[in-house]
Amino acid sequence: MFAQADIDPLKTSAAMALLDWYGQNARILPWRIGPEEISAGEKPDPYHVWLSEIMLQQTTVAAVASRYVEFLERWPTVEAMAGAPVEDVLGQWAGLGYYARARNLHKCAVVIASEQGGNFPDTEEKLLELPGIGEYTAAAIAAIAFDKPAVVIDGNIARIVSRLFAIETQLPAAKPEIKRRTAQIWPAKRSGDFAQGLMDLGAGICKPKSPLCHECPISSVCDAYSLGLVERFPIKALRKVKPQRKGVVFALQNAKGEVLFERRPENGLLGAMLGLPGSPWAEEASDDALVHKPVRADWALVGEVTHTFTHFHLALDVFIANAPQGFRRSVKQQWIAPNQARLPTVMKKAVELAKNNLTLKT
Repeated sequence: MFAQADIDPLKTSAAMALLDWYGQNARILPWRIGPEEISAGEKPDPYHVWLSEIMLQQTTVAAVASRYVEFLERWPTVEAMAGAPVEDVLGQWAGLGYYARARNLHKCAVVIASEQGGNFPDTEEKLLELPGIGEYTAAAIAAIAFDKPAVVIDGNIARIVSRLFAIETQLPAAKPEIKRRTAQIWPAKRSGDFAQGLMDLGAGICKPKSPLCHECPISSVCDAYSLGLVERFPIKALRKVKPQRKGVVFALQNAKGEVLFERRPENGLLGAMLGLPGSPWAEEASDDALVHKPVRADWALVGEVTHTFTHFHLALDVFIANAPQGFRRSVKQQWIAPNQARLPTVMKKAVELAKNNLTLKT
């Protein structure tokens, strides 16, 4: 039953209990083939599994659910996505953050369609060779789409296993031990159900704060629970203070009420996404930022928007102006109605602030 020879006889009962619990309590998610359907012989579509796993990286299930359906309606197959312009995929991705995922999503679709005959490989090793697929995603696709005994470790699973074995090592140094311990209880069959069962357990019961241990199907073999120290685990290193960066953006409006946008450079944060013209983001505010305005005009500062990325906080001063007569945009710029532009969140904030300022309206 179990994938590893080095198993913990007591803890392996947790796998059976978890699978039984999942059979009764599996979340209904738009990308998931549930345990009843699996038992009836239905198989997950690897394209659906891959798409959902890429979308779920660093993003909540609630944020992804409706967006996943939109993606699937627009590109029902990997070949359809591969044939789309990357700008369309980036636009559809707007608001989900971590935009390198969208660029790699398209790159991976192209590879699968053009080099793999539209078929995803079924091993972790081959999946890892694809753009945008790392260790976690490769294991998740192998387990969920192909029922391979691949050990999947996400944040929920790491928390559960840290508590189950009361792992004293601090994260991130604890990751190898967490994976080794997880492998000890990982079943050789129903690998996809087991992975998703752990994910559901972490999302609803073994939560970071106020876990519902009295409802947990594996609390009887949980070391942290027996010690009365569940919320102590996993042990995390102190977070570093994120640096602050500053920048300036310019919202230029034409007589039609459209705003001037330009596509950001492909490399770097928000690469190839639409945004307002502006300055580079620097740790220190600089008067030189104003040299990046797209045209001489009667610019007015209307306020500041803030946004937090993974590694830093950003504050952007937002300037507005009406386009002077005779202004011509560059070939890299576009006039777009603000409510039709597919923008990353920080740019949405800046445009909303600009729109709400009376002096910008015509």
